[in-house]
Amino acid sequence: MKIMEGKIRVTVWNEYRDERTNPDITKIYPQGIHGAIAKHLKTLPELEIKTATLDEPEHGLNDNVLNNTDVLIWWAHVAHDEVKDEIVEKIYKKILYEGMGLIVLHSAGASSKIFCRLMGTTCHVKSRDAGEKERLWVVSPGHPIAKEVDDYFEIEQTEMYGEFYDIPPPDELVFISWFQGGEVFRSGCCFYRGMGKIFYFRPGHETYPIYHNVNVLKVISNAIYWAKPNARPRLTFGSVQPLEELPSKP
Repeated sequence: MKIMEGKIRVTVWNEYRDERTNPDITKIYPQGIHGAIAKHLKTLPELEIKTATLDEPEHGLNDNVLNNTDVLIWWAHVAHDEVKDEIVEKIYKKILYEGMGLIVLHSAGASSKIFCRLMGTTCHVKSRDAGEKERLWVVSPGHPIAKEVDDYFEIEQTEMYGEFYDIPPPDELVFISWFQGGEVFRSGCCFYRGMGKIFYFRPGHETYPIYHNVNVLKVISNAIYWAKPNARPRLTFGSVQPLEELPSKP
């Protein structure tokens, strides 16, 4: 991956199914969830934004798109199994070997192929859709993803996710959530895999206007800057020549 000087190249990926089939969701996200996120990100001059969706050829993620993506944002809900394994493999290698960042949103952190592949677990959660309040607490105030975020912020109506969440212990935990029904959840989790950085962020159920929330959009924006690739050579594996002269084998 050639890292572009200046702007961070972001691709916002979405199944784009619920917004086209459910009129109530269409009213909230007339341009799709990817459109709502992209609209905000386009206000940030440091970012170059494009979108991709499941039903496009190669899910909108052909080699040219992936080779020109520094950070991939992934939202999915009902069609995880329809994502082609070969596309997942390409994304996986871009993250591990070339440092492409990945931001995984809401239910994509529960069953998406790419997140489960990176975590090595089921990523299963408890859930309840009762339109209850969520309070997200910052538990790592010095982390760049928490930049300009208060000690906590609230989402008035959302779907609950509860522990136990079947993921590996996060390398860094930025947010935990409390829900009106009593549950708590690790809602902002950072992971390092190879050269890549992954951030899972819980808020975002499709039947609520969560991607119009200024705090949610701030966190996603902050995560892009954190997850962008580092400028260093691509990782290589396998047989290598020694750096120093070795004695001859007896």
